[in-house]
Amino acid sequence: MRVVSVQMRDFRTYARAEAGIGEGLTVVHGPNGAGKSNLLEALYFGCTARSPRTRNDRELIRFGEQATRVTVRLLDGHDAHELTVGFGTLAAGGPSNTQPIKRMTADGAPVERLLDVEIRPLVSVFMPDRLELVKGPPALRRAHLDQVVAAIWPLRADTRRQYSRVLAQRNALLGRIRSGRASDATLSTWDRELAVWALQLQADRAGAVALLAEPFAERAAQLGCAGELALEYRPRSRTAAHDEFVAELRERLPGDLERGFTGHGPHRDELTIARDRRELRVYGSQGEQRLALLALLLAERAVLAGERRRTPLMLLDDVMSELDAERRELLARELRTGGQSVIATTDLAHVPGAMDASVARLCISPGTILQEAMAA
Repeated sequence: MRVVSVQMRDFRTYARAEAGIGEGLTVVHGPNGAGKSNLLEALYFGCTARSPRTRNDRELIRFGEQATRVTVRLLDGHDAHELTVGFGTLAAGGPSNTQPIKRMTADGAPVERLLDVEIRPLVSVFMPDRLELVKGPPALRRAHLDQVVAAIWPLRADTRRQYSRVLAQRNALLGRIRSGRASDATLSTWDRELAVWALQLQADRAGAVALLAEPFAERAAQLGCAGELALEYRPRSRTAAHDEFVAELRERLPGDLERGFTGHGPHRDELTIARDRRELRVYGSQGEQRLALLALLLAERAVLAGERRRTPLMLLDDVMSELDAERRELLARELRTGGQSVIATTDLAHVPGAMDASVARLCISPGTILQEAMAA
């Protein structure tokens, strides 16, 4: 499955625009502020119905407009497919009271979640904003790790949702017990169910990190990261036994009742990125954090290519400017091992092989896209 093109209507700075995507590497170039990042964001939005830059979809709508739409065209062998994501606001009782509406279709049929659509391509994105994945709070890394688990083992995607459902039920009961509106008679039922999903979620996360650890360390070294970089999964609970996890919950019940929520479980786990056993989010420079993020995404790409036989579409924004010539060549070589990649840059000279016949090129100026070359 590969992306053939993306169409945008009233998306960020684009009123109407379309861009063809090459079978291998596509280089998007133009001055700062021209719309390169917006194009990459549209590709991600069209494949996932989410933005990698903002949680507020209203920001995606072109200024002065009420709705936006992105269409991604795909090719699976000789079979053509299409994903469409539309977002807009509907007035409800006046201009000041609007309701957001998001609609998604796969081959013209409405869907609830693009993530569940079989034809959807896997996609990975590197943007400066994503440095929060390395230096931000643990919740971001947990969420990212759960997305990786779902990409490697799609049938396990429901584990996180089930755990969250039971956790919410237990927290609600704790709140009622704390306020004197309920007894703890049924708490053990929720404890036992929470343990089932908690241990499965821990096992899924640990399995994913085990697959990622070696390729991450290798790619970090290739990119010139100083010292020895390592991924480590740190679960809140060290037990793998159902009864022991339930016992841990019971031991912490007084604290949970005092707080009014559950303080123990996978929702408190951590994924650490360390250099020589020191956490990079605390002791690493921004340049080192950028390289670590890039190494992580490349490791995920390699694992997914091996486990799923599906290489994610890589979207790389402003990645080459921070690398020296040798590291740029290494990255370009890695990207050419298979799959599609789209690199945004202000200078074509920063991308090794950008002028090769096998590379597609797009020139961006404010609001417009010029297809300079499309690889055969």
